[in-house]
Amino acid sequence: MLLALSREGRLLGIAPLAYHQGVITFLGDTNLFDYQDFLVRKGDEGYFYEVLLEYLGNKSWQSLDFPSIREDSPTMSFLPDLARHHGWSVRVELQDVSPGITLTPTWEEFLNGLRKKDRHELRRKLRRLDNYGETTLYSCGDTDDLVDAATSLFTLMRDGSDAKRQFLTPRHEDFFRAIITEAAKANILKLYFLEIDGERAAAALCFDYEGTRFLYNSGFSSRYGSLSVGLLIKALSLQDAIQNQIAYYDFLRGDEAYKYHLGAKPRAIYRICITRAP
Repeated sequence: MLLALSREGRLLGIAPLAYHQGVITFLGDTNLFDYQDFLVRKGDEGYFYEVLLEYLGNKSWQSLDFPSIREDSPTMSFLPDLARHHGWSVRVELQDVSPGITLTPTWEEFLNGLRKKDRHELRRKLRRLDNYGETTLYSCGDTDDLVDAATSLFTLMRDGSDAKRQFLTPRHEDFFRAIITEAAKANILKLYFLEIDGERAAAALCFDYEGTRFLYNSGFSSRYGSLSVGLLIKALSLQDAIQNQIAYYDFLRGDEAYKYHLGAKPRAIYRICITRAP
């Protein structure tokens, strides 16, 4: 149910929807998409949502289920009130959090902004890594062997986590390979590897878009687990973001403790559920 709204030949927005058993919701699995939403031109939000609800009001459905919406999305500002104006019941519920960091101009300023214990621990772990062997951090780009890079990412994801081992089905691997390829074409891919003495010890799959670095997934070798390489590759990709004048580092969905140890602040993700009388 892929909808597009245009006015006088100008595309104003896209509603990437799907219909199944009386429910209209977003395309995409929440296991793969941290944020889901409508794609709307800035300044045209009010008109877009009004027309969208008029259109949906003429369709047959039992409920509208819109998950994974960020607290700062215009959908939060417009959709609930417009739906209530139609006489529909609206429930807005907190679904999850997506911690992130507004980055400082320098790495030292970032470190000084951490809690004392977290700053001490991060510096200690970085020193221990430096003393262990020859370390290198690099990011793959569109000129690198992305097939090999994706395979290494999957290996490290499986090695570092039972949950990720179960998550990496053949279909999910195919999806990851596709987004890595397309992100490289769009010049937003940041697939980082941390090497120790020439061996890939950890990986972090990130995307850079409009001043934000998004940490999508990561993995590490259990052989180097005692060096905290899973945490450090995230810290090093964060340091690289600061050096490249990225404004915000988004850890995406989940309230894992390491995000807060690196100074993240939570940002809410909501689900909007809309029903109407039969």
